[in-house]
Amino acid sequence: MILTSLEDVTADDLAARTDWHPKPEGLCRGEVCVPAPGSLRDDGTIDVDVVARRLGMPLVHDTEHGVWALGPATFNGTALTTAAAADPPLLTRDGATFRLSRLRGRKVVMVAWASY
Repeated sequence: MILTSLEDVTADDLAARTDWHPKPEGLCRGEVCVPAPGSLRDDGTIDVDVVARRLGMPLVHDTEHGVWALGPATFNGTALTTAAAADPPLLTRDGATFRLSRLRGRKVVMVAWASY
C-alpha cells in the first residue's frame, strides 16, 4: 500500500487496499482477527503505525519522494531487517554475466517470471 500521508487513511481505504477490516474485535481478514487497540481513531481514520505493528507489516518512508509503503502482514510479527539483496551471477539476454552489486547505490526493481 503506497501512501502520501499517514494521517488521512480511512478504514474503508485500508480495507479496500489490504483486505484488513477494522472491527470492534480488532483488524479482521476473513475469520482471522488481530486485537489492535488504538488502530481506529474517533474520526474514522486509521493509525497506520499501530496497524503496522499489530499485523507485523513493514512500514518504510521515502523522504526524497514523500511516500510511505506499507507491506503485507507477516502473521509471525517479523519482517525483513534489511533490504540488501543477494548477489548471485545472473545471465543477460546475450549470455553475459551480470551482478546486482554493479547497481549499488541505486534503487532497483527486479521482476521475475516463471511459466508454471
